[in-house]
Amino acid sequence: MARTPSTPNRADDHSSDDRTPDPSAREIELLHVLVSRTGTHVDAQWGIHPQLKHDLLPNEWKEVTDLMAKVTDIVGRRFAQVLSRAESTSSGHA
Repeated sequence: MARTPSTPNRADDHSSDDRTPDPSAREIELLHVLVSRTGTHVDAQWGIHPQLKHDLLPNEWKEVTDLMAKVTDIVGRRFAQVLSRAESTSSGHA
């Protein structure tokens, strides 16, 4: 995927109970998945940070696109299943 230098992340260090964020660290959203619904229609979409997209080689961009299509399909189907169960459970009780 993207060729970025590896930097330690305190949030990934599970050996410490101190979960205070590093004040020098910047939080940047690189990838975003949104699942929404309108009535019974469930829609899953994804987006990527423009700079990350720019930094990817064409074959890497294709790989990300293919993987994210699978992710949104899985997340959307799972969301629809949970929603369907929740609605069928609640509709049976008046």
